[in-house]
Amino acid sequence: MTDPATTPSPLMILVAGPYRSGTDGDPTRIATNVEAMTAVSLELYRRGHLPVMGEWFALPLIEEAERAGDADAFDELFHPIAERVLARCDACLRIGGPSEGADRMVATARRLGKRVFLDIGEVP
Repeated sequence: MTDPATTPSPLMILVAGPYRSGTDGDPTRIATNVEAMTAVSLELYRRGHLPVMGEWFALPLIEEAERAGDADAFDELFHPIAERVLARCDACLRIGGPSEGADRMVATARRLGKRVFLDIGEVP
């Protein structure tokens, strides 16, 4: 394992992959998607980088908004929060299969001039 404190130029990298895409709303399949992003995040950390996932920021806020009765919380918060997090990142790593949301993060990263990795092997 690489020590993040001693890694030259560690990057803060948003991991973007399918969340609900291809799941038909099945919580087990959604959890599998989150597990895939989390596993890649751990690998990035062990390579000396700081991984982040929009889900880590958005989901607790969505849950709170829904408890307060806001039925549209997901659409209001999910991708916009991830885009705000991405604005603070150095790069985006796109993983997994088809996903409009993950593709949106890649497009946002490119628009912001961030590095985009399409495979973890590309990450220094």
